[in-house]
Amino acid sequence: MNFALGYKPGHLRESSTMDNLEKQLICPICLEMFTKPVVILPCQHNLCRKCANDVFQAANPLWQSRGSKSMSTGGRFRCPSCRHEAVLDRHGVYGLQRNLLVENIIDIYKQEESSRPLNPTKVEQQQLMCEEHDEEKINIYCLSCETPTCSMCKVFGQRKDCEVAPLQNVYKRQKTELSDGIAILVAGNDRIQALLSQMEETCRSIQENGRRQKQSLCDKFDGLYAILEERKKELVGMISRQQDDKLDYIRSLMRRHGDHLEGAVKLVETAIQSMEEPQMAVFLQSIKDIFKQISTTAKVSSMECPEPGYESMVHFVINTENVADMLRTIDFNTVRASVAGFQKKDGEDGYDLGFSSQERTT
Repeated sequence: MNFALGYKPGHLRESSTMDNLEKQLICPICLEMFTKPVVILPCQHNLCRKCANDVFQAANPLWQSRGSKSMSTGGRFRCPSCRHEAVLDRHGVYGLQRNLLVENIIDIYKQEESSRPLNPTKVEQQQLMCEEHDEEKINIYCLSCETPTCSMCKVFGQRKDCEVAPLQNVYKRQKTELSDGIAILVAGNDRIQALLSQMEETCRSIQENGRRQKQSLCDKFDGLYAILEERKKELVGMISRQQDDKLDYIRSLMRRHGDHLEGAVKLVETAIQSMEEPQMAVFLQSIKDIFKQISTTAKVSSMECPEPGYESMVHFVINTENVADMLRTIDFNTVRASVAGFQKKDGEDGYDLGFSSQERTT
């Protein structure tokens, strides 16, 4: 469907002061003028309380809504403008301070807008015209062909056998669906970010635990002099190899999750830019691929993460009792190794890390 703007370039004018003010009163979530009450975040950005509550509940599905009899422990909220993360108390977004200054500015702006004379030229400039039918505005949406069209195309043209709907209705519905998709992506990104933070802490724990166990091992072997020196190097190497294997596995997971997060963040930015498109028809044509990408991203299965206790290195402990008869065969305690989930194979001087074949390949 071909269509063009129904005004000439010579009719364009610079935005007025009121138009510039309106841009400053747009909520970054719904992309509409703030709806009272307006709340202010710890990072000093403003949001409609309803929009903030929708995003907060999507990111914290277990949080009890206001008025529930059960107690809530609050949750985390990430600002959609600057990505600053705030921890909210049990009241959720209802515990945030209202920005009365912004609300007063909105009231003044609406009073000024109501007193300004209507500018039909401005409304007319924003209409798209059908190129197949002169002077016919694009005012309906063909559901069969998924494209904006005009009434004449439906009555006499190539869309006469198609199912159509008012352009405004389809515009509002799909814009709402896109807003919901953005909220889902934002919530998913927050969960991935939390998982990455947890994995970073796991890496630090593995490094610290490995450092402590190696130090303990070295202290014991220092008292056994030269006869234990060669065996000491072998056992230190076992700790280092297992530490490296664990770190390699965790870091490979972090790279995968990081790549997924980066792609999802770019998709959110693309979707938000599409929300700023003022032309309904152009907007509807541009979001087809975005919806497909959102659907694909939302279907990603639960993120792989290490099992609880994976960072533990407590199985690397030695017993120095009766060491005279065991100097040349000393090894780590197999009991502690089995508790930690690692099994020593018969005839082997080492431990099975407990990974599946698929995990070893990664």
